[in-house]
Formats: sequence, structure tokens, C-alpha cells
Amino acid sequence: MARTLAALLLVFAVWRPAVVQAGPFRLELTDAQTGKTLLSRALDDGEQAVLTWTNSLFGLLVTEVFVVRAGRLELDSVTFAHPAGGEPPRVRPEDLDDLYHTGGAFRAEGLSRPVRRVVFRVGEIGNPVLRVGDQVVRFLEAVGFGGAIVMEAK
Repeated sequence: MARTLAALLLVFAVWRPAVVQAGPFRLELTDAQTGKTLLSRALDDGEQAVLTWTNSLFGLLVTEVFVVRAGRLELDSVTFAHPAGGEPPRVRPEDLDDLYHTGGAFRAEGLSRPVRRVVFRVGEIGNPVLRVGDQVVRFLEAVGFGGAIVMEAK
């Protein structure tokens, strides 16, 4: 009986579902041309990186919120807002891709889109800025017109 119980405990110990724990998460921004590190920061679950820029075609203020969840980076929300103010209409997450190109104000939340690597091309219009906690990276100042910044979730 004791051997049977010991064998069952061993089987349960081997077959039990693994507990998933988020390991250390790091967000890195680098200059695509030089490889220079512009930002390297460890983030905990729930912490955000917020990218703001102005859409050059429609003059709308854009805010993209990235959130760390379960050890990975996700695009959580995107807002295109009129500079004069007012609350943009809420839209369905599945409509986001089309709305990037239509020119109207909107707010999409609850996107949960995983992000591993993004390359941002920097123009003179738009003034893209990434804020992570107390750190700020101004893309135009960091790499200049025509440069590129690579954002990686590691």
C-alpha cells in the first residue's frame, strides 16, 4: 500500500501542470544604424511603455500603449485624437488595422496584440516620443531625420 501511494505521488508530481512564471522582461530601444542602446529597462507585469506621435496625413494625435503581461509585451490600446480635444469614439479591436489609414479619430482598447520587435522610421513630422516610467526617448533627437529605432521585447 505504501509503495502504491508513493508511486501515485510520483506520477502526480511528474504529471502536474507546470506553473508558468514570467521571467525577467526587458524592453530595449536601439539605433538601427549604429546599434547604440537608447533605452534598456526591466519592466514588471502591468508596467507600460507609451508611444505618442502626430499623424502627418491627418494631424491627429496618436497614443499607443504597450503593456507587459505574463512576461511579454502587448499593444493594449491605440488612440487617434483631434488636437482640439474631445473624446474619440470607441471602436472594436478588430477594426484597428483599417482605421490606421482612414483619417478619423478613434480609440481601440483591449487589443492584447503581442509585440516582439518593431522598427520605427523617423521623419521630421510626427515627433514620436516613447515614455517608459521616468525615462523618455525622443526619436528625432535620438537618431535624426531618416534614422530608425528598433524596439525589442526580450
